[in-house]
Amino acid sequence: MKKTQAVASLGEHSLMMPAWVKSALAANDRLKVYLTVIQSASSHADRPNREAPDLGQEIAAAGLPSAWLHDLAAMARRVDDDLLIPDLPRLVKCLKDDLAVMARPVVESSESASPAQLRVAHWLAWLDALAPDRLGHGQVDQLTHGRRSDGDSLHLLVMDLHKQINKLAGALAIEVIDGAHVWDLQPQDRVRVAAFMRGLNRTAGLKFDHPGLDTAATRDGERLLIQNDIGTNDAHVLVIQVTDRAITLTYSDLHRVRFDFFQTMLAPVGAKWSETESRTHADLNRGEAYSVGTARFDCPDDAAVEAALEGIGSRTVFLIDWNRARKRLQAFVEKSDAITVLADAARLDLGHRAWLQVGGERLIFAAMQAAGEGAFRIGDRLDEVMGRADACAFLLAVLKLASEALRRGQPAALVADETRMLLAQHVRQRTSEFDLLAEHASYCQALAQAVSDGLAHGVQSSGRAAADLAARAKAWERKADHLVMQARDKAERQPRWRPVARLVEQSDDVADALEESAFLVSLIADHHRQGWIDEVRSVLGRLASTVLQATQDQVKALAIARTLGGDSDSDDNDAFLGATWRVLQAERQCDAMLRDARRVILAAVQDAPSLMLVNDLAVTLELASDRLLVAAYGLRELAFDKAGVLG
Repeated sequence: MKKTQAVASLGEHSLMMPAWVKSALAANDRLKVYLTVIQSASSHADRPNREAPDLGQEIAAAGLPSAWLHDLAAMARRVDDDLLIPDLPRLVKCLKDDLAVMARPVVESSESASPAQLRVAHWLAWLDALAPDRLGHGQVDQLTHGRRSDGDSLHLLVMDLHKQINKLAGALAIEVIDGAHVWDLQPQDRVRVAAFMRGLNRTAGLKFDHPGLDTAATRDGERLLIQNDIGTNDAHVLVIQVTDRAITLTYSDLHRVRFDFFQTMLAPVGAKWSETESRTHADLNRGEAYSVGTARFDCPDDAAVEAALEGIGSRTVFLIDWNRARKRLQAFVEKSDAITVLADAARLDLGHRAWLQVGGERLIFAAMQAAGEGAFRIGDRLDEVMGRADACAFLLAVLKLASEALRRGQPAALVADETRMLLAQHVRQRTSEFDLLAEHASYCQALAQAVSDGLAHGVQSSGRAAADLAARAKAWERKADHLVMQARDKAERQPRWRPVARLVEQSDDVADALEESAFLVSLIADHHRQGWIDEVRSVLGRLASTVLQATQDQVKALAIARTLGGDSDSDDNDAFLGATWRVLQAERQCDAMLRDARRVILAAVQDAPSLMLVNDLAVTLELASDRLLVAAYGLRELAFDKAGVLG
């Protein structure tokens, strides 16, 4: 990253001293490793039969690639008095680059032609003059020795620079104000930095796991300087100057369209912009042009200064990944409408980073694909199908869903579900096809209730009561079968009813399993209750009760799905998704309960017919939960896939 060059290019060198010192200390660590590697290479070349020392820990601590440096030392060899080192030009470049980085804060803080500057210039030229593949014996010593009596060396220069950098670091006296790294502030400055950070911290969480928004502040003569690095691009920074009650903001951005967006966001805060200019810098933005502009804020009093700084800080997060979000939104609406959506998301303090983080355009493409046959064709844009206003409203709603979900710690899968549901609401009408499904589900619930109540009241102990249970279950199961036949008839006449017919068929497997459970209870009541103890009845009762709760949740989901449409709210969506997710959870619970039931049954029931029947009952109840899971998935697909257009 080259944020330091970017800020320096805006003319604010004093802001960069802490960053320069930090970089210099890291460069010092790397230089020491390079010099140690050269010494190791020389020793290994003198004694090639000995294994090269392991410098892995030192190399890793400096954040350097270990394989390259280890190989460099291990493959070095002597030719006459010269030390041949593989890839020596790469090593020399690393030495030069890090020497320049390490020297920068010392050079910038000293007068021209200082001893430090002269020594650095000498060693940079010395390194430039080296042969491309070898070091002479004297050159190795000149690089690495630490004896001041033997003249200067690169090692001695590094040691001296390190001492000077430590003095500079101590003189900076950096402290932190609400996350901003500050130094040399006056009392009034601290209040103003806190105001900027108050706005920044209010919205900073909307960047989620994206880096950026690091802030530095210092006083430079009559000015308070505040700098924020925004994101990760090297040319994307802003610097704020506060002099008395006037604020001047200098902003650079490689994307002119985002620059214009930032100008719009700061208009309510009172920004008055000068003409934007285009600049190029060899070290920034790969040498390509970027935009720079200045805004002035004239404030009548100190409170207005703090309010403006807070407003600037609060808008900064909405610049992170902005251009990426705009490009992805343009897959669904025009460029101007994509910018409008992003502006509305910023105005509402929602942002766009959450949407990008949970999938971005993939969420919407998946929802369009799932919207059902005839809703969207390949290549369709949302605004072409839904109209500009509705498409923008939908996209803003999706950005809101993503932002709120991530702030609540909810999974991306739930955002995807809600996006599909939201799109389904926008493209379909209310229908009555859920009537048949709801009626079938009510029979399943009645069957589950009867079996659960029967086990709770010990119906297996009464042949007559168990026979009545089996007879009622059979009657309900036949009525459920009749509904399946109705759905099939409708599907034959109207192809769009086919998804409904499939779901009714899936649900009918639940009714079959529950009716079979009631029949097994009646067989057990026919003198096959050997070993039937309270523990057996209890574990089977819990299994039946869990299945009952799942059928109730399925009924609830169907009732909500019946009313889902363009005017339903997010609470309806949440309730529907919550009910179907509970059916999924019930199936997992029943899996565990079946295993528990088998342990209890095997321990308590010794009679072979009784053992077989009780085990079959447990298995059949668990099978009902499996079938409910399939039906719940089918219902979700039906709700998502535009089943509401059926007549």
